[in-house]
Amino acid sequence: MKNFTRVSLISLGLLAMSSCSKYLDQSPDSTWTELNTPQKVSQLLGTAYPQANYIVFCEAMSDNATDKGAGQIERTNEDPYFFNDVNDIKEDSPEWYWTACYKAIAACNNALKACEKATDTTQYQAQKGEALVARAYAHFMLVTFFSKFYNAATAATDPGIPYVTEPETVVFKQYDRGTVADVYDKIERDLLAGIPLINDEKYDVPHYHFNKSAAYAFATRFYLFKKDYAKVVEFANKTFPNNDLAGYMRPWNTTYRTMTPSMLWETYARATEKCNLLLVETQSLYGRYVAQYRFGMNQSIEFAVLGSNVTGGNYTYPIYYYGTRDYFVPKLTEYFVKASVNATIGDPYVMVPLFTTEEVLFNRAEANLYLGNTSDVLADLNLFASKRIVNYDATEHAVTIAKAQTFYGTSNSRNALLNTILGFKRAEFLQEGHRWFDIQRYGITVNHYDIYGNKVTVTADDNRRVLQLPLSAQTAGLALNPR
Repeated sequence: MKNFTRVSLISLGLLAMSSCSKYLDQSPDSTWTELNTPQKVSQLLGTAYPQANYIVFCEAMSDNATDKGAGQIERTNEDPYFFNDVNDIKEDSPEWYWTACYKAIAACNNALKACEKATDTTQYQAQKGEALVARAYAHFMLVTFFSKFYNAATAATDPGIPYVTEPETVVFKQYDRGTVADVYDKIERDLLAGIPLINDEKYDVPHYHFNKSAAYAFATRFYLFKKDYAKVVEFANKTFPNNDLAGYMRPWNTTYRTMTPSMLWETYARATEKCNLLLVETQSLYGRYVAQYRFGMNQSIEFAVLGSNVTGGNYTYPIYYYGTRDYFVPKLTEYFVKASVNATIGDPYVMVPLFTTEEVLFNRAEANLYLGNTSDVLADLNLFASKRIVNYDATEHAVTIAKAQTFYGTSNSRNALLNTILGFKRAEFLQEGHRWFDIQRYGITVNHYDIYGNKVTVTADDNRRVLQLPLSAQTAGLALNPR
């Protein structure tokens, strides 16, 4: 663990400002609305991904955050920590994310309409595939955040979110929320129809689009949430050529271990990193304040997440800190985009990995656990450990059922291995928002304290775990979530 000065952060900011342009695709030109060529449809699909960051409110709601007593105060960080509806509509807020998702869906629907109306539809199959999978993804994230988490026993009655499949042609169109089950059915339909059509050769930079690997990775998450474990394994095994997960993982205990924070920030979310299956640019302050938010990781959380682990070895993740309370792993940083060439103002952006190799590994391991394929679970856990433990030794650091049972204090082998998966996953995706998904999936109770010892407890059935719909959604005839 190392102290890190603000001077270094400022230096990195200058570096980021000079290099941000390579991450940002150009907007479609003035002729894109005609959508009369596959290339123009592809250009439109560059906007078919939610260009908003969910990490700020996800981390704040999770058990990765505590009240540090001081720090950067932002409603997008403070309100979720106390499970209050977020009193903010700008970047990093749930309402910003909601709007970005439906903007992405609108792009998908216009692209699909163009594909449908084309004289030769066979020339548009790759674009159709990307649009269908991207539409499925945006709706999937919306229903994950703004509806009760998928439960097969209640999904047919739990209110969903509007699944929009047509371009809007009227002002203030009325929508129906439907049910979570209905939304999941439509997501699955779009996903399965789109995946076979995707063609990686149509992309200049496949990692900025739903390439085949990213689409399969999305399928593993979708079916894991739905608890269709056989399909999780099926799609995980299709994700990489020759099922070579090892060759696509982040080299944390080799290449990354020698990098400075500046180098890690420059590397982590690059399209050249094979582990990043899908990246999206998001207008966000997260890269600026990830360590300084008042409600975030401190030393006690760092020890809980990155301290001892089932292997008996040490994680290789580097921890840095400002002062005595602001802790961070150098992952996601800010890229400042000027309003014009000579401007002194502009907007902050953060590149976010939406799907990575490591998530596919964890999803497959968890699915195999429920399918009873214990040897496959252990194989994936040991593969992960081999890339994350300092000076990894297969004999000394091997993950076994016995070691997992001892570490987690349980005689139940499945619970021991599940805790190992979730523990590894929490460490891997620290400060990236994924922990909130696992908290929702398993109904984990969250206890948040303020510096005075006051406690907010949110149990599995607490309505506050479901983000509130924007008030503007009432104009579309949508009932807000109960409070």
